[in-house]
Amino acid sequence: MDSVFLLVVVCVIVILLFDVTNGFHDASNMVATVVASRAMTPVQAVIVVGIFHFIGPLLGGTAVANTIGKFIDVSSLPVVTSMTIILCGLCGAIFWNLLTWWFGIPSSSSHALVGGLIGSVVLASGPQHVVWGFAQLFHGELTGVTKVILALVISPLIGFWIGFALHRTMGFLLQGARPSLNQSLRRVQWLSCAGLSFAHGANDAQKSMGIITMVLVLGGYISDFVVPLWVVLSCAAMITLGTLMGGWRIVRTVGFGIYKVRPLHAVDAQLTSGLVIFGASMIGAPVSTTHVVSSSIMGIGASERPRAVRWNKAREIISTWLITIPGAALAAAVTYWLVHLITGIG
Repeated sequence: MDSVFLLVVVCVIVILLFDVTNGFHDASNMVATVVASRAMTPVQAVIVVGIFHFIGPLLGGTAVANTIGKFIDVSSLPVVTSMTIILCGLCGAIFWNLLTWWFGIPSSSSHALVGGLIGSVVLASGPQHVVWGFAQLFHGELTGVTKVILALVISPLIGFWIGFALHRTMGFLLQGARPSLNQSLRRVQWLSCAGLSFAHGANDAQKSMGIITMVLVLGGYISDFVVPLWVVLSCAAMITLGTLMGGWRIVRTVGFGIYKVRPLHAVDAQLTSGLVIFGASMIGAPVSTTHVVSSSIMGIGASERPRAVRWNKAREIISTWLITIPGAALAAAVTYWLVHLITGIG
């Protein structure tokens, strides 16, 4: 069997496996608020999230895929080497997803993917094969790693302050409302949770779509960076499968570990997160659902009872955010070093 074809097949399989880990890792962030507020049972929540996760990539365009698929440039390297680099980067991201899932820490799959690819590329071929985008920034152009990092850093801040403002506004409009309103808010969550799931699918599934398309271009199976339909369907299916598997360790952290989530908090968090994530998808900015959902809950809690926010847990989550890119990069670099040691590739 042709070695390039074999590597393409292995890369596609590993990317889809990453999608599964992404699904059960990040989908738990959406399940958390509806379960914590008792709007849905865990089974109902997973089914709703899974359905709209699948629809999101089909209708959300490919702007994020284009961003992710072009922030590293290994086209000048031998095909086998470039494929191996991508494969090792994905292994580093998957390792980090599984590690943080095991400890119930809502880390970012997006950060893990970016860190993994950067780590394997830098070790294998040097930093010149990463499209950093620093120089272009001074000319008003956002591209490469700069665009990815800015999106990942700014989106949680936007989520925090929109959540803060929205909850203050909703609290003012609904002051004096009867407790029976909670039942209506629980029903509203079926729609807001569906919208958030659609936005997440439209953003997160595109990341793996971009990597698969890059692999197909490198392997010579397509000539232009255009995402094939079968790639869209495969990534949508795998991230949905991961969603259906659930991620209950992280549900406990996000739903109960940051702030006591009631129906109004859950609605506001879902509306805030869905708005931020879908807006980012439209401009091709890859964001972390983990970051946006967690920061929106922090903002909502801070707007209501700052002392009731479990800031220690929030600091733990933020610390994990900061170490995810270097952690995944290190895991990917070690993976590449071992592969090179064993096979001599690179």
